[in-house]
Amino acid sequence: MRCCLAIVWLSAFASLNLRTSWALKARESRQAANRLVDVRSYGHEDEARGGLSGFSAPTTYPGGAPTSRFLTERSMPFWVDGKGLPDIDFDIGESYAGLLPISDNPAETRKLFFWFFPSTYPNASNEVAIWLNGEPGCSSLIGLMTQNGPFIWPPGAPAPMPNPYSWVNLTNVLWVEQPVGVGFTQGTPGIADESGLSQQFMGFYKQFVDTFGLLASDVYLASESYGGYYVPYIADAFIKANDKNYFNLKGISLTNPIIGDDTNQGEVASAQFMDYWQNLLYLNTSFTKSVYSLAEKCQYQAYLDKYMTFPPPGLLPKLPSPYFYPAVADCAISPYINRAALEANQCFNAYNILDACPAPQSALDSPSRDNSVISRYLNRPSVRTAIHAPPERWSPCVPSNRTFLPPGDQSPPPASNGVLARVIEHTNNTFIGSGNLDFVLPTNGTLLALQNVTWNGKQGFQVYPGRAPLRVPGLRGSRKGSGRAPGRVGSWGRERGVTFWQVQRAGHGVMSEAPGAAYRVMEVLLGRVNDLGNTGRFSTQS
Repeated sequence: MRCCLAIVWLSAFASLNLRTSWALKARESRQAANRLVDVRSYGHEDEARGGLSGFSAPTTYPGGAPTSRFLTERSMPFWVDGKGLPDIDFDIGESYAGLLPISDNPAETRKLFFWFFPSTYPNASNEVAIWLNGEPGCSSLIGLMTQNGPFIWPPGAPAPMPNPYSWVNLTNVLWVEQPVGVGFTQGTPGIADESGLSQQFMGFYKQFVDTFGLLASDVYLASESYGGYYVPYIADAFIKANDKNYFNLKGISLTNPIIGDDTNQGEVASAQFMDYWQNLLYLNTSFTKSVYSLAEKCQYQAYLDKYMTFPPPGLLPKLPSPYFYPAVADCAISPYINRAALEANQCFNAYNILDACPAPQSALDSPSRDNSVISRYLNRPSVRTAIHAPPERWSPCVPSNRTFLPPGDQSPPPASNGVLARVIEHTNNTFIGSGNLDFVLPTNGTLLALQNVTWNGKQGFQVYPGRAPLRVPGLRGSRKGSGRAPGRVGSWGRERGVTFWQVQRAGHGVMSEAPGAAYRVMEVLLGRVNDLGNTGRFSTQS
């Protein structure tokens, strides 16, 4: 039956093109943010003293080194003094960081950078959750420092603080910079697609398992944004390896992910996103009428009326991309709306359309704003030495031609070629979710892509997966009206091994904007609680 579209549009559509409209919106939003954020000269005292030199891995370890199953002769070179990170006045806990090669070849020059935090949670002894940032080409250290790591430096905060929603509270967590070319990684990039990326990652992860004695451990993969490509392809490679000693995949979680066809996942519903959020976008009547006319001309509304149904009537036909076919160039509606929104509001942020300016000043900032301040911290020689990072200058994100060979990632969307379906059917533990205020990768674009996937015998969701309330418990300091407040924050549904969830007052950065919801999702993924309908306390609360 057809779902009530008034409910469906609650999550709002926007546009997506893997290498065009999405990139345009993201770049325009970052440029606007860069004009507004006051970037301090944070961390220059280290550069004045030591420039970019001074990297050396410690060879002696103070008495504060932890007694841990993970601290061995092999792992000792990666040990990080949790009390010794510059400007962090609390113990961040046991952790290990550094570079590991992507193969066991002694001459291997390609290496990925990681930061691993073991958990003290009793049920975490034989499992690892891996977090990857997307974009593509962005460092997972952004996620560690602003989203789900043990310490965060929120906008406006004078100093870092412990993160009560850190995933390390729940399990052992590994943040990895990948593929080669990103962040502190070493070596020459040379991959053409996700197959090459997966082989890089599997080679690295095998070295990691051997280094930290994690044979036969359960593995959970989580990511956001372009991680909608990374994680399904890596997970599929894990499955095909058929090696439970190293690649014992148990589940995946994707947030605001790219998983489907560019035009179908985004452009077809840009007008509806604009219509639903018009009170926030402040676009004039003549402009909105022109957008509605384009949507009719491009057959987008008719497409939605037919295919945004539960269950879907059949496979969704692929529409011609307005970015590659001149005859339909006018159908690139999303950049049209994005530019108009920026003209109406210079503070407009496509990553979260509720964002306002001036942005709070901070030493670390969110992925939806300028990340140069993160660069200043991680480029301090004292910080790099503390985490065993190489001396090359670190950047939060790099262009795709720094990670993939030209003309970029050649892989088809994982929702269109069976990759995502195989992962779903293997794990029966797949979580896909979104923040509804994200105009870069909107909730309903993801849902429409899922409606074109056949898994466990049926195509798409048979019932709209947004009827059950998603509630989160509170923590001390939760504020009413904030993303951290307890109560109903969104909705969810589950069918045949897939849980789809959405948060109403969050955008692209759900991990930082609605951390309680993201934490609850992680609890369910790991099996700590039964489902997202749980109304009890977090499993880590006494």
